[in-house]
Amino acid sequence: MSVRTLKGNGRWLALAGCLLWLAFTFFPLYWVAITSFKSPLGVVGGPTYIPFVDFVPTLDAWRDLFSGQRGQFYNTFIASTIIGISASLLATAIGSMAAYALVRFTFEVRLLSGVIFAVVAIGGYLLGRNVLGFGTAISLIYSFVAALALSILSSRFKLPGPVMGNNDIVFWFVSQRMFPPIVAAFALFLMYTEMGKMGFKLVDTYLGLTFAYVAFSLPIVIWLMRDFFAALPLEVEEAAMVDNVPTWRIFVGIVLPMSKPGLIATFMITLAFVWNEFLFALFLTNSRWQTLPILVAGQNSQRGDEWWAISAAALVAIIPMVIMAGILSRLMRSGLLLGAIK
Repeated sequence: MSVRTLKGNGRWLALAGCLLWLAFTFFPLYWVAITSFKSPLGVVGGPTYIPFVDFVPTLDAWRDLFSGQRGQFYNTFIASTIIGISASLLATAIGSMAAYALVRFTFEVRLLSGVIFAVVAIGGYLLGRNVLGFGTAISLIYSFVAALALSILSSRFKLPGPVMGNNDIVFWFVSQRMFPPIVAAFALFLMYTEMGKMGFKLVDTYLGLTFAYVAFSLPIVIWLMRDFFAALPLEVEEAAMVDNVPTWRIFVGIVLPMSKPGLIATFMITLAFVWNEFLFALFLTNSRWQTLPILVAGQNSQRGDEWWAISAAALVAIIPMVIMAGILSRLMRSGLLLGAIK
């Protein structure tokens, strides 16, 4: 039922409800916007709502933000843009390939192979670190490579124990998001620090933060794209297989264009997660590659919460995502309509 089909008082009540919900939704954004134009006295002096009526607007907070008195705004904005877009693109590309494989192919992973991986990885690290005298980073690398090789080799044999299928693998991916992020952030910081001692600097670098965000975003990308790929008609791919079209060409030339709305939606969700992420950026950066959430959180001083500065920085962080969502949502709708016509 649409509001346009209603008549009489029902239509006016529905319209009033929509306007009330619109005001409820946009009021926080409006409040942030007007607070960014208030002076410190205008903020602490009590609530005011209408510029030039309740208070005299000022551009002091915006001048301080753009002049660099509130942090390196331009460097932070560029770092957030580069890292957010590149990490979202990489995560969407890699996760889409994994999701397609989990939909179209059957995998069997023996639980005992996973146990072998865990035992060899932990035991190898302890052996290299405490017995052989290797460094932390070297022990991690050797133990991981050995554990991965042995687990892959053991999975080729009919080992006893349960066998996990595609649904179990997807659940394992999604379960990675159930862990507290502080655990992964602290572990990554320790690993990056050890890698830096070997000459591979990853703390406060583009590669270090991008890799962390890609790994952080892969579970949600795989989970979302798996449902999109599962809804695609299999007959089109089967017709291409009859013509001896390679699998990679089917995926690139047929599957990806058909799943364009899903790719755009997944990219938008991933970009929103990366753009607003705070904990990894706090642990893995210190100056050069800090992102906008760190800048917003740093707008406080010893005098307390300076809401005029926080509002200006927060508004700058919000506007690019609104513009990006508007552009990509239009592409997503056009893709949905094109798919419906086909």
